[in-house]
Amino acid sequence: MNRWSAYGKLVRDRIPQIIREDGSEPVTYTASPEEYRNRLRDKLGEEIAEFLEADDAKAPEELADVLEVVHALAADLGIDRDQLEKIREAKANERGGFADRVVWTGNR
Repeated sequence: MNRWSAYGKLVRDRIPQIIREDGSEPVTYTASPEEYRNRLRDKLGEEIAEFLEADDAKAPEELADVLEVVHALAADLGIDRDQLEKIREAKANERGGFADRVVWTGNR
């Protein structure tokens, strides 16, 4: 359970509309910038947990949810998708990616 769970959870923007279309009336509010950032961090953990529990058929959808939260976090930090990709590319050029499936077990 995260620190905010007793006070609702961050949901996608269209969720209140979907709830209304299903015949219920959602109770919502807009988070402050600080609360939003904290809730996004919690949401990232939630989405990662869902990805880790997913089978191979469900994993792509869960991974897309992780990416959606990553993009929201980047935007909250003032980084657009292109900048984020450039940062990722620079790090991959400097340290490599994960395509070679290298597992480090220590030093001698």
